[in-house]
Amino acid sequence: MIKNTRAWRSAIALAGISAFALTACTGPSGGGGTTTGSAGGGILTYGTTDKVVTLDPAGSYDAGSFMLMNQVYPFLMNSKPGSPEPSPDIAESASFTSPTEYTVKLKAGLKFANGHALTSSDVKFSFDRVGKIADPNGPASLLSNLKSVQAPDDSTVVFTLKEGNDQVFPSVLGTNTGPIVDEEVFPADKILSDDEIVKAKPFAGQYTIDSYKKNELVSLKANPDYNGVLGKAANDGANIKYYADSNNLKLDVQQGNIDVAGRSLTATDAADLEKDSKVKVHKGPGGELRYIVFNFDTMPFGAKTPEADPKKALAVRQAMANIVDRDAIATQVYKGTYVPLYSVVPDALPGATKPLKDMYGDGNGKPSLDKAKKAFADAGISGTVNIKLQYNPDHYGKSSGDEYAMVKEQLEKSGLFSVDLQSTEWVTYSKARTQDAYPVYQLGWFPDYSDADNYLAPFFLPDNFLHNHYANPAVIDLIKKELVTADKSEREKVLGDVQTAVAKDLSTLPLLQGAQLMVAGADVKGVEKTLDASFKTRLGVISK
Repeated sequence: MIKNTRAWRSAIALAGISAFALTACTGPSGGGGTTTGSAGGGILTYGTTDKVVTLDPAGSYDAGSFMLMNQVYPFLMNSKPGSPEPSPDIAESASFTSPTEYTVKLKAGLKFANGHALTSSDVKFSFDRVGKIADPNGPASLLSNLKSVQAPDDSTVVFTLKEGNDQVFPSVLGTNTGPIVDEEVFPADKILSDDEIVKAKPFAGQYTIDSYKKNELVSLKANPDYNGVLGKAANDGANIKYYADSNNLKLDVQQGNIDVAGRSLTATDAADLEKDSKVKVHKGPGGELRYIVFNFDTMPFGAKTPEADPKKALAVRQAMANIVDRDAIATQVYKGTYVPLYSVVPDALPGATKPLKDMYGDGNGKPSLDKAKKAFADAGISGTVNIKLQYNPDHYGKSSGDEYAMVKEQLEKSGLFSVDLQSTEWVTYSKARTQDAYPVYQLGWFPDYSDADNYLAPFFLPDNFLHNHYANPAVIDLIKKELVTADKSEREKVLGDVQTAVAKDLSTLPLLQGAQLMVAGADVKGVEKTLDASFKTRLGVISK
């Protein structure tokens, strides 16, 4: 998730106001809100190789941090298990009261685990704070269309938008930018440390944190005061155990030391576990992408290199796109748990196309060395180009090493490239990549919400999540247009135009898309309920 661009919503503000009104999302939360404790189900133990960057919602925009945040913080909007659609969570109702005003009414009697009242003032503080801090690794970009937040009374919040009829604003309230924090605990202008957060107990989600050893073990306790759309937890609490190595994650779920193994097991591990009667492998719809990012300043022939030449830089990207063999990576490294991706938007979403399949390689998804050589020749590149390629070995799973070893092999086998392949742990990697440390590097994407826009705007508008110095005015205009296009078929056409345009520029090189995967003990129930198209892990639906 992870999921990121500082300007994608400000770009909306430049577009003309559309003629349609967004369908209101109103009414009570439904889906079983309650003020009682859990339904039993024991203490669940969940294992993951993901890491938490920070518990402070203003400072992180990654899947590992959000997974934990989604268990313990309250949201105005969330999604019911089994659905990606935004629904009121701690809100009683939420709707557009004018094209540029989104009004939320809070439920009565809300409070944090520390006893502090949760009011509209906390909501205003939370969103204002994200924008004010604007951490480079934070989610402030998602709020770029937000002009102001007002709290006219304790139970009312009014979001005023720069541009009306924002197609995705209700969904944004349930993303990384949406956790509501306690204004009596969090500073308005800086990130609060995890230890200080845990000590102050500013939680009002389905769980509270009982004990916390960062990226080792977190113990959660069901929150008896939670009265939101997720309903009553199906267990009494949950332990989240963090692993440095997926081999140990696999071994522990196989031996019953943990109940559920989440991200990320290797494809080989998953295949082995499917043969084990003591566990069950669960799969859900995939929204995850794996891709290569090009830094337009520091890549070969980039704008700030001694040999700067935009034509040659494009030829390098084109040659790599012609050489890479996605199918080989998908089958040999991931055993079919990932499939080739030929666009920046995954296949299942409305508006998805496959421009890279037509434009690069042999036209059918296979590589073409001849086309790669021609790209070099046409740009006047002779000799071998050195690529400094960085990948991450822990956040995206142990198989990343094999994946990028294969990418290196494919590129070098062509005779056009030499590859300096290096890896860095995620906590360092997530910061260094935004500081131009890596000319060409690996990223993955876990969507914030199920819409093709979430695979476009965060990547291809100025000052984007990638921080790779890419900007194309035509792409910006197309993204502004799709965000305010009411007609479904017309919007899908515009979405296709965006994908074609960015495929020509190759700001990123899409490689693979994957399914959600969890492995659980045979006696564990409810795992399939969290593997839906919201792409959110909800421990509260799992029991044993």
